[in-house]
Amino acid sequence: MIREFHHISLRDRNSFGVDQQAARLVEFETPDDLRELFAHGVPSRWMVLSGGNNILFTQDYDGVLVTPVARGISMLRQERDSVFIRVEAGVEWDELVEWAVEHDLWGLENLSLIPGKAGAAPVQNIGAYGAEAADTIRRVEMFCVETATMLTLDAPHCGFGYRESVFKHTLKGRVIITALEMELSRTPRPRLGYGDVEREVEARGGATLRNIREAVCAIRRSKLPDPTVLGNAGSFFKNPVVEAPVAEKLLARYPDMPHYPAPDGRVKLAAGWLIDRAGLKGRREGNVGVHERQALVLVNYGGATGGEVIAFARKVQHEVLEKFGITIDTEVNLL
Repeated sequence: MIREFHHISLRDRNSFGVDQQAARLVEFETPDDLRELFAHGVPSRWMVLSGGNNILFTQDYDGVLVTPVARGISMLRQERDSVFIRVEAGVEWDELVEWAVEHDLWGLENLSLIPGKAGAAPVQNIGAYGAEAADTIRRVEMFCVETATMLTLDAPHCGFGYRESVFKHTLKGRVIITALEMELSRTPRPRLGYGDVEREVEARGGATLRNIREAVCAIRRSKLPDPTVLGNAGSFFKNPVVEAPVAEKLLARYPDMPHYPAPDGRVKLAAGWLIDRAGLKGRREGNVGVHERQALVLVNYGGATGGEVIAFARKVQHEVLEKFGITIDTEVNLL
């Protein structure tokens, strides 16, 4: 069933807590709701607003925001040790991870405590601690706005990459994700080689699903601010991926620089480390700043506008470029 709101404040619908307004916001549950919504034509301006955890509104939105609210999770079938599940777009991502852990299903545990809804996961190809949503997504169900029909896209055609997918590019503004089909495993497959995960897991007694989830949650809570307390959108910047010779030159100057091999032969650098070494961690200007414990995160200390946040972000990018010759791109969607 559709629920519709007009001239609604978005303060409680974006994790930055920016107080902009939307001309119209529509919550939907089913594909039939979407058919009803678009029955009289496609609005000149519209977009999906899922959990509002990866977006920065810099002005009022004069179009239609479409929000999924269906929250079902169901098992579809089992093949050997693989369990296939269907997850509706409105499911809170961390509730999905907890559900998987409770059902002894491996694959999502390293992605614990990532804010947002399941429907947004393939768009950004969310990732953390050596895991990505693309590792488990097998199909994406979507509503095609142009034809008012339902489509299914298999994972190989989703264009998944580091924080990338076709939903950010060729399908942006053309489809609305309604559900995911995911493949999880009953066979233990711990991934502990990233950051402090292994140490935290061992401190809890070893690599069980519950211990890994609790370890990841503890690490994230120690480094990342709670958006209900301090407005933020998590990692504001992407980790840059550079050519190997560029990384080698930087490593000669900064031997302690974190770096990780990328699948294409390039090297992924840690944007947080670059921002920190540029002397920006904890810097504050007015109501905006770099978080004191995690340099990837920009925070709204209260009352900041989206314009103030993005102006500060541009300064961070400029100083990193000046010091290292590296461009760090924003991960957050800017409107």
